[in-house]
Amino acid sequence: MPTARTGVPGLDDVLMGGLTEGNVFLLEGAPGTGKTTIALRFLITGAQAGERGLYITLSETEKELRKGAASHGWLLGESIDVFEVVPPESLLDADQQQSLLYSSDLELGETMQVILGAYERTRPKRVVLDSLSEIRLLAQSSLRYRRQILALKHYFARYGATVLLLDDLSSDAADKTVHSIAHAVIKLEELAPDYGAERRRLKISKYRGRRFRGGYHDFAIRTGGVSVFPRLVAAEHRTAVDRRNVSSGVEALDALLGGGVDQGSSTLVLGPSGAGKSTFALQFVHAALERGEKAALFIFDEELGLLLDRTRKMGFDFEPMIDAGKLHLEQVDAAELSPGEFAHRVRAVVDEQQAQTVVIDSLNGYRAAMPQENALVLHIHELLQYLNRQGATTFLTVAQHGLVGDMKAPVEITYLADTVILLRYFEALGRVRRAVSVIKKRTGSHEATIREFRVGSAGLTVGAPLEDFQGVLHGVPSFIGNTGPLLNPAVAGNGND
Repeated sequence: MPTARTGVPGLDDVLMGGLTEGNVFLLEGAPGTGKTTIALRFLITGAQAGERGLYITLSETEKELRKGAASHGWLLGESIDVFEVVPPESLLDADQQQSLLYSSDLELGETMQVILGAYERTRPKRVVLDSLSEIRLLAQSSLRYRRQILALKHYFARYGATVLLLDDLSSDAADKTVHSIAHAVIKLEELAPDYGAERRRLKISKYRGRRFRGGYHDFAIRTGGVSVFPRLVAAEHRTAVDRRNVSSGVEALDALLGGGVDQGSSTLVLGPSGAGKSTFALQFVHAALERGEKAALFIFDEELGLLLDRTRKMGFDFEPMIDAGKLHLEQVDAAELSPGEFAHRVRAVVDEQQAQTVVIDSLNGYRAAMPQENALVLHIHELLQYLNRQGATTFLTVAQHGLVGDMKAPVEITYLADTVILLRYFEALGRVRRAVSVIKKRTGSHEATIREFRVGSAGLTVGAPLEDFQGVLHGVPSFIGNTGPLLNPAVAGNGND
């Protein structure tokens, strides 16, 4: 069946192609959720395809509509007509106002005739009616309101027009009269978190005779219009991947990992603050760039200038790689970005820039963007599955609470990762040292040992297994050997996360 594309990025994907032509659709949401912006984009897209459009407004003036379109850089050309319906009681001329013998029947009938007359003049292919709240108030009863909407539906169906009805839910949010009449219902919502920018999402409540992407989908309103970020479904994306070993560039770390990590797998780096989680992830990024591959860094917790300065001192000069388009480095503001948009950005880097190594630093920052922990786990699950199926090797860092002893992560996702690297502080010979171990590798064998590591001007250095110590993971080990394999403290670095 022919479809009328809305032209809204992501929305046609959610609708599985767009709006089926010749039907009436309901777009509902509270004021400020983006209904008018979507409707204008719908008409402009039609005009670009050679279809005439008509915007019938009962709530905004034509000047306001054109000004709103101009704020997005849009010009409503000659093929889009704006018809403003002015109710009689809004006229300043007292002779035009009805008072004691005011008839709601007459006013509703006149309004409907004006609307149909505006359509008859040009017979456009696309129509927007804004908004149903005005008609609902004029009808004064659910029965009369339903009959008027049915009459409009049959009238427009006769001419094959695709109609978008806007409802701001201001008169009666519980009224579902139009839901049963409309061919499809698109519901827009705005959420207000305790801190940060508002979050917007939409869902398709119904769509007769057509598949669509169910559930909620995040969207944003910015200069240029509305952008929808369809919910990521990893099962829809499968590619053949060469599961080769990926080296870290550090021989001892590769030995600990049983030869490295597999291409297209996910690795979780756990540890307390400052233990070196970011450094381990950056080591793999550096190795990928050395192999001539592309990589992407999504940083939640660190200022980019400080990150580049710190990595330069470790021997990782990332700026030339950024300038050459080999490395995508992006600082993510959790207070301003929805999880759906973040997943969209990660996916775009992998799909369009062919990044083979992706780092998300850290999951604690990502969690700040989520109102519910359960939803976070589902988002991460789909994102990791998608990246794995695209052959991207993913590294996530998680800061655990505490410094030594029994520590807890803010959210349990170790079961999602293919490999888990555990970092710990421990005290030995009067110094605070750091240890690394691999506690899980789903795709192969790995060492069961614990090794000391340090971060200095030469980058990441991993020592021999700490076989003469026990209790390292508790933070205060006991020495049970004759000579310890500890790294030379004279050259030990003091690198941080």
